[in-house]
Amino acid sequence: MLTSIARVGYRSTRSAGDRTASPSEQLGGLVERVTSHNADSGFCVLRVKVRGQRDLITLIGQAPMVSAGEAVQATGSWTNDRDHGLQFRAEFLRVSAPTTTEGIEKYLGSGMIRGIGPVYARKLVSAFGAHVFDMIEQTPDRLRAIAGIGPALAGRIVLGWAEQKIIREIMLFLHSSGVGSARQTKVADWLKYRETVRQKLALAIHDFTWM
Repeated sequence: MLTSIARVGYRSTRSAGDRTASPSEQLGGLVERVTSHNADSGFCVLRVKVRGQRDLITLIGQAPMVSAGEAVQATGSWTNDRDHGLQFRAEFLRVSAPTTTEGIEKYLGSGMIRGIGPVYARKLVSAFGAHVFDMIEQTPDRLRAIAGIGPALAGRIVLGWAEQKIIREIMLFLHSSGVGSARQTKVADWLKYRETVRQKLALAIHDFTWM
């Protein structure tokens, strides 16, 4: 959960100028912006909001998938890049679904779930608050109460969230088992490929039955 992650913050009490060549530390917070993310390698540069810190932190690591609004927990060390300044380089990076309304709206508006953009993200959070994900899983018919969401779009939203959840749970298991982020990315790529094939096959079978 974001609250427990955010409390990790900086384990060190040193000033920013002293946070160089440090031993392994932990950092956690909310992803404000994904500056860059390579889908093939998982390499990412994130801007992270950490509780108790006024400025955003630059976090560099590897993650199979990551989006604005998600919670992150990283283990790594501080470096002072000559061109980009102070950065936190993660050896391990764990990404989890947001639990605050702010994080949920950012996440939904990022396009990680097919069919939802900033407009529908705002409407969904306004209608269901922090229980949006529970609603999508348990009572998906309520999606159609939102103006503009019909059966087809509601179906894409449900499938999109289910896909994201499955991949995330597997990534968390791999992380807890000590599997590095680079290998996690390879597993995630395979899972996304398999899911794409499964969905295309399901659509083809559905179309065939109506011929």
